[in-house]
Amino acid sequence: MLKKVGVENLHLGMYVHEMCGSWMDHPFWRTRFELTDPEDIRRLQESAVTEIWIDTSRGLDAAIHETRAEANDESEMSAEADRALIESAETETAPRLVPLAEEVARAARICARSKQAVVSMFQEVRMGRAVSPELAGALVEEISSSVERNPGALISLARLKSADDYTYMHSVAVCALMVALSRQLGLDAATTRELGLAGLLHDLGKALVPIEVLNKPGKLTDEEFTIIKLHPVEGHRLLLEGAAVGEIPLNVVLHHHEKTDGTGYPDRLKDEQISLYAKMGAVCDVYDAVTSNRPYKAGWDPAESIRRMAEWCKGHFDERIFQAFVKCIGIYPIGSLVKLESGRLGVVMEQSGHSLLTPRVKIFFSIKSMAQITPEVIDLSHPSARDKIVGREEASKWGLTNIERLWAP
Repeated sequence: MLKKVGVENLHLGMYVHEMCGSWMDHPFWRTRFELTDPEDIRRLQESAVTEIWIDTSRGLDAAIHETRAEANDESEMSAEADRALIESAETETAPRLVPLAEEVARAARICARSKQAVVSMFQEVRMGRAVSPELAGALVEEISSSVERNPGALISLARLKSADDYTYMHSVAVCALMVALSRQLGLDAATTRELGLAGLLHDLGKALVPIEVLNKPGKLTDEEFTIIKLHPVEGHRLLLEGAAVGEIPLNVVLHHHEKTDGTGYPDRLKDEQISLYAKMGAVCDVYDAVTSNRPYKAGWDPAESIRRMAEWCKGHFDERIFQAFVKCIGIYPIGSLVKLESGRLGVVMEQSGHSLLTPRVKIFFSIKSMAQITPEVIDLSHPSARDKIVGREEASKWGLTNIERLWAP
């Protein structure tokens, strides 16, 4: 059970679940840990954080501690009384999924800070310095918190990167996608954090690729592609030398370009030889890559990307993991241009939570009159909805540009 408490009420034995505020407001690179050191409590109370969420199922409950502190004889409080206090205490509920409109502005700020941090990380590697585990861990916590509040916000914003920003924002996007996919698969919090870290660092080896090759606007030569294909091995080596991460990030960094049919690289591993985590990395990496603007091509519409990835699934991805990924972001992800049965076009604003086929859509164009109409948001999952999606559309077909302005901040 989660409970929000003021930092002045912290005691040893409590389990910190989440800080209320930005990772820049507190002195820890992690936000989930048991309070076992009085110095940690002092540092928290002297920071800009005023409240935190504690997990009473993993540590001491505030109400129980306060009652025991006031008692003359702790032995008088039986285990039965402990349970009664927990059941009767007035606690706040766990953070709920917030609406996209509420999270998107906060996610935009996280994207901007994360991009700068990843740029710095790559620059440090180019100068021969090791990756900072504190910085990387702090970024993962910040990104994960946004994904927990509403996964669609940060994932969709990170996709709207320029070609010049691709290498850096791709790391941020894959981090967010890995966290969301891990939660969809029901993996535990510690594993989810490691997977987020894996997503953030999966392309670290590209810091050693010459910029003119990395950002080449045309087709790569065979020699240039050979250089690019070295980045998983180089990234793995950098992390091993720095001894900064665990086995999960190391595995994903090395094997996120393997394919289930054995045609991937660097080791041409086949299905059963590829870890669950590397298979997750492969799906998240490809989705963000094909939906993003690159130096040599424009990104595909999100719904078109899902359709094409489904065609590649046999031989490239693990089918179970790909299906979980689709459930996570939707058949028509945020930003998809769709055609409705009513003869109108709309852009997907948010998943409904009821069905993959019934998201919230902002209608803005009439096919019958071939003209833009007053925008209207409809929830296709609502019982009163009389419209439905009949297919995806390409913006260029209708002469539409920059449809992202309809949902992005």
